Amino acid sequence: MANAAPPNDLKRSLRRVIFGTDTRAGRLFDVVLLWLILISVVLVLLESVKEVRAEYGRWLRIAEWVITILFTVEYALRVWISTDRRKYVTSGYGLVDLAAVLPTWLSLFLPGVQALAIVRSLRLLRVFRVFNLFNYVREARLLLLALLASRHRILVFMLAVLALVSVFGTIMYLVESPEAGFTSIPRSIYWAIVTLTTVGYGDIAPVTALGQALASAIMILGYAIIAIPTGIVSVELARQSRNMRHTVCEQCGNTEHPDGARHCHRCGAMLPGMQRDREV
Repeated sequence: MANAAPPNDLKRSLRRVIFGTDTRAGRLFDVVLLWLILISVVLVLLESVKEVRAEYGRWLRIAEWVITILFTVEYALRVWISTDRRKYVTSGYGLVDLAAVLPTWLSLFLPGVQALAIVRSLRLLRVFRVFNLFNYVREARLLLLALLASRHRILVFMLAVLALVSVFGTIMYLVESPEAGFTSIPRSIYWAIVTLTTVGYGDIAPVTALGQALASAIMILGYAIIAIPTGIVSVELARQSRNMRHTVCEQCGNTEHPDGARHCHRCGAMLPGMQRDREV
């Protein structure tokens, strides 16, 4: 017992392996974890195939439970070694980790719920941290900021499109006959949405000359409308890119910096924009 590692030392070692990627053991742990996630997702997919489930269902369930128990132990360890347990449990990664094990355990009381274990695929987002793909994380954050900044204009655009398809659907309901599939205004609006978005299922089609002419106009309008949200988001992407350009640490890729910061709070390197300011 005298040679046993103190609890704090054990937690520190486990924390470096489980949460860190700067050691060989830490990277190996995350790579093994990613493979287990992939295998568990494949198991869920295979179990949904009737023929595979009929022949290998028992083995699939055993494998599923083994992986679930491993994930449960891993989640418990993450909670135990976290310096701020509440922060981890309520974080995005913490909620996904919990959601990865809940469906299988809930299936003991609610059969069929285990199919929700497909949510484990979200844990593959850890690949960005494992392989230090900071540029991809930065681009994802850039896109998210652009979408958030564009949300009001996109909402106005969507409302305008909704008004258009309502008008077009109502006109088609008046022009076409129920035999052609336009049995109600909601169903006609459904046709207008499918046509405007150029999806074209073909389950409903106009048969009159006026209806076909209107359908042609809606199809052409659909191509023009698609370009509008693309332009809105593109403008915001360019603006956010300019704003973020001077806040991304070239040393570690960190993008979270306080306003006015000159150095990266993670690695201490001077930020790119600040280097140019100093040279001037």
